[in-house]
Amino acid sequence: MKRVLMIVSLTTMLTMLRCGASEAEGMSAHGFLQGNYSVATDDKNPDGNRFKWAEERAQFKLDGSRNEERFFLKTDVFYDNIDEKADVEMREAYVASSGGLWDARIGRQIITWGVGDLVFINDVFPKDHEAFFSGRPMEYLKKGSDALKVSAYPEFASFELVVTPFFEPDNMPRSERFRMYDPMPQVTNRETKEPPANLKNTEIALRAYRDLAGFESSFYFYKGFYRTPSMQPDSLSAPTKITLHYPELLLYGVSLQKSALDGVVSLEAGYLVSQDDKTGTNPLIPNSQAKVLVAYQRQIIEDMTMTTQYLGEYMLSYDAYEAHRIQGFPKEPLYRQLLSLRLQYLMMSQTMRLGWFSFWSPTDKDYLLNPEIRYSFTDNLWGAIGALVYGGDTDTTRFGSLDKNDNIYTQARYEF
Repeated sequence: MKRVLMIVSLTTMLTMLRCGASEAEGMSAHGFLQGNYSVATDDKNPDGNRFKWAEERAQFKLDGSRNEERFFLKTDVFYDNIDEKADVEMREAYVASSGGLWDARIGRQIITWGVGDLVFINDVFPKDHEAFFSGRPMEYLKKGSDALKVSAYPEFASFELVVTPFFEPDNMPRSERFRMYDPMPQVTNRETKEPPANLKNTEIALRAYRDLAGFESSFYFYKGFYRTPSMQPDSLSAPTKITLHYPELLLYGVSLQKSALDGVVSLEAGYLVSQDDKTGTNPLIPNSQAKVLVAYQRQIIEDMTMTTQYLGEYMLSYDAYEAHRIQGFPKEPLYRQLLSLRLQYLMMSQTMRLGWFSFWSPTDKDYLLNPEIRYSFTDNLWGAIGALVYGGDTDTTRFGSLDKNDNIYTQARYEF
């Protein structure tokens, strides 16, 4: 919180010093008012209620520039009806400067890499999975990083370097709102240990990109941490305490994208090295993996588009994993597969959007279904209603563990 306040203060000071009243034409202010509600259609929550999400929110955005400098502020004020409390969320707050062949940005910022649609291989930046699973607008899936981003544009390629001194974990569905599979429900004594902010733990992410033989090509490197926590019990036979921690990660990746086959073809791959368990003998730490994504997008008919994806995840030290895995825990596959389908159809002069998104894993035998209808009443006012349906053969897989969390959600937003 202190670093966020520092960023806000820095933004405010630079705004006052650089823009001033005479530069008002270089500033713009926008925002929205929003209501977002999600109701369980299967079982109630553990607290006996049916709301998965229920909040009113106002967002304010301020964007200003003078010469080569720019500042941007996006903050939300909301009331959470489930927790019965109001709060402020700083979504983004940064200052930026640019030159002829470079630009730099410092502060809280949302960064997106890779070509996947809700599939993340080289997008190593923090996500809010609870936002997606509870039916919030898609923009809330991404969280901000307190980072320095420097971009350079020499003739032979373009580069992005992101330095993040403060670790930001993924936000996972919380037990008071969701019923996720818990292999140790009897252990209530839990502690979370995030990597401390120091020079050794500073995250480094590098992207180099350019056109190669007609392909939009990117190459990635990341040194940091897994953002989904691993569990470390104090005893495997009779645990009384669980420590949630974030193992170190090294990633090398590539993505390619090109117009072909009357659409857009995408390919993304990543080699993830688990630094805390390079031999794969610790079943409580993620094994090193190779991941590959193949995607195809095209317009089927006028105003209707389709996107299909195939994701494969290969565990690199599977023999070691099998030899040391904990009996009674779900067994991980050597090669996990995931398929997705997105359909979008615009109608009524593009004021109504019919949408469909689904995941299905032939390996885990589980699925997620997400139909949605969105209608724009005016240029400033729109509303949406949709559903999230989960299922699987067991309650130990990603979507199977959410089987009791089927919900219908509504969204309404007035933009100004």
